[in-house]
Amino acid sequence: MKIAAAQLTCIPADVRGNAARAAALAVQAREQGAGLVVFPELALTGYELDALAADPGLWTAADDPRLDPLRSAGIATAVNVAVPAGDGRPAIATLVHDADGAHVTTYLKQHLYRHEQDVFSPGDRDGRFELGGIRFSLGICYDNHFPELPGRGAADGCRVHLASSLYGTGGGVQERTSIHPGIAERNGVYVVLANHVGPAGPWTGCGGAAVWAPGGGLLAEADDRTPSVVTAGVGATT
Repeated sequence: MKIAAAQLTCIPADVRGNAARAAALAVQAREQGAGLVVFPELALTGYELDALAADPGLWTAADDPRLDPLRSAGIATAVNVAVPAGDGRPAIATLVHDADGAHVTTYLKQHLYRHEQDVFSPGDRDGRFELGGIRFSLGICYDNHFPELPGRGAADGCRVHLASSLYGTGGGVQERTSIHPGIAERNGVYVVLANHVGPAGPWTGCGGAAVWAPGGGLLAEADDRTPSVVTAGVGATT
C-alpha cells in the first residue's frame, strides 16, 4: 500500500478550520493512491498550549463531528489532537480512522516535552493497529527520541512507524533528519514523519514531511515551505 505524510500550516485554535485544511490534504493523498495519511502533532489546533489549557472546547474525541470532513475523505487517517484525559487535563493523542470513517485506535503521547508536562497528561501504553495486512506503531514527536518505543513496535511485528511531530527551523532541522532514519535503520521498519510547515505556536515548522525505508533510505520528502503530502509504497515484508 501507499502511505502519505502530510505537512500543513495550522490556523491557531480553530478545530473546524484545520479539519477542513487536513481533509483537503487527505483528498490529495487519496488521489495520489495512498491508503493512509498521517498528520503532524496537534494538527487540528496548532501547537497552542495556552489555548488548549484554557479551553476544553478545543479538545476532541474520535466521534467528534468536527472530524467529519476527515472521516469522509475516503482514506484512512492518523490525525493528532488534544483529547480529554479523564483527570481534568487533555492528552496529546493520535486518532486513527479507516477509509470508511470508523475509529480504529487512539494513542496517547507517553513522553511529554518540557512545558507540555504542565498542560497534558501522559499516556501509559503503546499504540498499535493493522491496516491492509500491515501492522503499524505510533509515536508523537518527543516519543520518537526514545529508541525503546519504536523498538517495541518492531519487536511486536510492526512494519511501519508513524511519527506525528513538530520540528522547527534551527535545531529541529537536524533532529528531523537524524532521529527518523535512525529508527528505520535500527529497527528495519518504514518510518513516516508528518510535520508542521510555517508558524506553529512559538516555533516555525520546518516541513520536510517524509518517508524512510527499512535501513534508513529516504523514499519521499516534502519541501520546507508548502502545505502538501508526499507518498511512498510500503510492504508487509522487506
